Amino acid sequence: MSVAEHLRWPVSVVRWTFVLLNLASGAGVLLYLWLWAMTPLRGTTEADGPVRRRVAVPLLLAWTAAAIALFSGAAVLAFGAVGTLAVTVPLTVALALGAVGWSRFVEPPNGAAAVGGALAVRISVGAGLVLLGFLLAVTSLSPGAGWLWLLVILVSLGVAAVAVGPEVLILRRQLSTQRIDRVRTEQRAEIAAHLHDSVLQTLALIQNRAGASSEVARIARAQERELRDWLYAGSSAPERDVASEIRDTAAALELDHSVRIDVVVVGMAQEPGQGAAELVAAAREAMLNAARHAGGDVSVYVEATSAAIDVFVRDRGPGFDVNEVPDDRLGVRESILGRMKRAGGTATVRRGAGGVGTEVHLHLDLAVIPAAGPGGSAGSPSSAPDPTGGAA
Repeated sequence: MSVAEHLRWPVSVVRWTFVLLNLASGAGVLLYLWLWAMTPLRGTTEADGPVRRRVAVPLLLAWTAAAIALFSGAAVLAFGAVGTLAVTVPLTVALALGAVGWSRFVEPPNGAAAVGGALAVRISVGAGLVLLGFLLAVTSLSPGAGWLWLLVILVSLGVAAVAVGPEVLILRRQLSTQRIDRVRTEQRAEIAAHLHDSVLQTLALIQNRAGASSEVARIARAQERELRDWLYAGSSAPERDVASEIRDTAAALELDHSVRIDVVVVGMAQEPGQGAAELVAAAREAMLNAARHAGGDVSVYVEATSAAIDVFVRDRGPGFDVNEVPDDRLGVRESILGRMKRAGGTATVRRGAGGVGTEVHLHLDLAVIPAAGPGGSAGSPSSAPDPTGGAA
């Protein structure tokens, strides 16, 4: 059934084919064993990953080459069957080359297949060396046999090709890739230097002249951010963490509101897990409230360690006291305080110095994320210094 499905033949045709082949000196059995070893397993597709087979083909070819080399050498030494070398030498070299070629160009270069491929290369080289040793022994016992010397040379070249050829090809490919990457990096650096001296400075000048809250400054700042991300992000995909999520959130809010949000990050943030995702959502709500009700510039300070993450959101608006908010207004209580409490963190909302502005402090202890911490309590950690240099 599996063979018929793989060949896309009717089952009856496959069965009668094997019956007829078995009449030819058992060729059907050999063909069936070959198909059994080479046919991919059921359900293996490109989307599922690399093709898996019942038998490691490189190892099968390599062990076969080694067995032929050993038996042919033993036959020559024991019975003097030198004529068999004309068949066994080309067959051993062909099997060894097939094992190396399959492991390098057919099997995926990772996981167990890579380990099996490396083992197949070693076995193939060993088989070639064993056969070469037998040929040298026979040549030394049979002076004047010039064709044996020719076989020795051919086997030596085959062993060298098996051992060195694939590595040379891989090294050449790696050097070519490195050279292309280096040229791309140099070109990107030249473009970045040129644009920094011209376009980026022009966009910065437009922002300073137009004012932080104007539509022109908002568009110029968005274009500057996109250009900097393209120039300095590199060709590889950036790693996602809490800091990058907060930066992207601030950039999106700047496009929707006429404010400038400065994000300063200290330390290495963690990957956005469940608790960290709630922290990012609470920080977004705090930045959104500042953009809607305070206006002007908003400062966001992120301090991340291996034990905790702290986020401070400050604005220069009129400020408010969370205790004075009516009970039917649940925006701050649920979207910030309640969300952080459910995530196992804390959140505090307080007026700035002199009653000017508002500061929202979000704290998430990574060691005890499942635990529910108090929200909005006075005993929360003290605020960090203002990264902008002014009072909150």
